[in-house]
Amino acid sequence: MSQNQKGFTLIESLIVLSVFMIISSITVFYLKPQHSVIEDEVFFTQLQADLLYAQQYAISHQHEVSVIFVQNEYRYYMVLQYGLPPFIERNYSTNFNLREGTIPLYFKFLSDGNVNKFGSFFIYTKKKNYRLTFLIGRGRFYVTEQ
Repeated sequence: MSQNQKGFTLIESLIVLSVFMIISSITVFYLKPQHSVIEDEVFFTQLQADLLYAQQYAISHQHEVSVIFVQNEYRYYMVLQYGLPPFIERNYSTNFNLREGTIPLYFKFLSDGNVNKFGSFFIYTKKKNYRLTFLIGRGRFYVTEQ
């Protein structure tokens, strides 16, 4: 019988495993900041889609749609009138802090798609600050980084 064994020693295996762990830990720390950027993008994409949907809903149903942000519960919802269940209700991350600006965190899309109030309110995250602005006429809005 031949004593020629084709395998790795314990030390060789530990060295390879150590190198793998170092490389994977560097990758994890490198990707961590990307999580907050992606979370911001997802939040604003969803918020913009919901606001556009509420606006289109108001136009198509010829009815006012109320948009209400409940900042201490980290959620917002859109409803036709009080007493009815909301047709959109979203919870968002506690990493987002909303504050009133020139408009309160409650407004309406009118039946023609315009907003009943125009102005801005602010959205704060851990690293960045944003302003959501509603323009006068046509209910257009946009988000800018502060």
